[in-house]
Amino acid sequence: MKTAVIFNSDLYFEHKLWKRELFFWEDELKSFKKRLTELIERWEEKDLLAQLEHYQNQFLIHENKINELQDDIDIHEISISESSKKGTELLNMSLLKKHIECRNHIETQRHIYSDLKKEFFRFLSKYL
Repeated sequence: MKTAVIFNSDLYFEHKLWKRELFFWEDELKSFKKRLTELIERWEEKDLLAQLEHYQNQFLIHENKINELQDDIDIHEISISESSKKGTELLNMSLLKKHIECRNHIETQRHIYSDLKKEFFRFLSKYL
C-alpha cells in the first residue's frame, strides 16, 4: 500500500482556494445587502420587513463566520510556516488534523451559505 505524502505547499494551495471563495462570499453579501436596502425602501408591510430583517441577520451571521474562517486559516498558515522554518516540509499529524478541521468548517459553511442564497433568491423572485 502506497502512503500519500502531504507537503506544506499542498495546504497553502488549498488555503488560497478557501480565501478566494471567502472573498467571493463577502463580495456577494455586499450585493445581497444592497438588494435588501432597496426592498426596505420600497416596502412598508410589517411581515415583509420582518423577513428582510431575518435576511439581514443571516447575512451578518455569515459575515462573522467568514471572518472567523479567515482568522482560522491565517492562524493555521502561521503554524505551517513555523513548521517550514524548522525545516519540516512534510506535514505533522497535529497540523493535518487542524487542516482537516478547517476544511470541514469550510464545507459546512459552504452548504449553509448555499442554502441561504437559494432561500434569498426565492424571496427576491417573489418581491422584485
